[in-house]
Amino acid sequence: MQEILNNFSEMIQSMDTLSKTLMTALISMIPVIELRGALPIAMHAGLPWYLAYPAAVIGNMLPLPFIVMFIRKIFNFLKAKTKLGGIVARLETRAEKKMPSIRKYEFWGLAVFVAIPLPGTGGWTGALIAAMMDMRLKKALPSIFIGVLLAGAVVTLLAYGLGSL
Repeated sequence: MQEILNNFSEMIQSMDTLSKTLMTALISMIPVIELRGALPIAMHAGLPWYLAYPAAVIGNMLPLPFIVMFIRKIFNFLKAKTKLGGIVARLETRAEKKMPSIRKYEFWGLAVFVAIPLPGTGGWTGALIAAMMDMRLKKALPSIFIGVLLAGAVVTLLAYGLGSL
């Protein structure tokens, strides 16, 4: 395992700046990992924070409009037509548990929820919650964007260190 990590580390450190920036954006699109995982990897790769932060935010935001617009239809299809109904039900239950506190403050509640850089929060879960709350896209996306910006700032400060910025 250590050899695999060493090989990965050598590979990402040998990449050019554009490749590191694209890698950061792509990793930020992955559910669960999002920018919380992409920014420390970018730092380890030697990408400057002022390139890593916008790449991570853009990458994290790209799939979110589609989640808000289509996730309920996708979930309904998966529950009806596939064997993934149990997984979908668990995702919906997890999102529903987080909805009461978000529903109370709606726009700002969603922004704060997304901004907290902990497992189970983030843009993907925020988009799922917004969809389940029937929040309109024009209200959900700015709220989620504010949360992603704040989460990205916190993770950037933690990953790159306050002194190096």
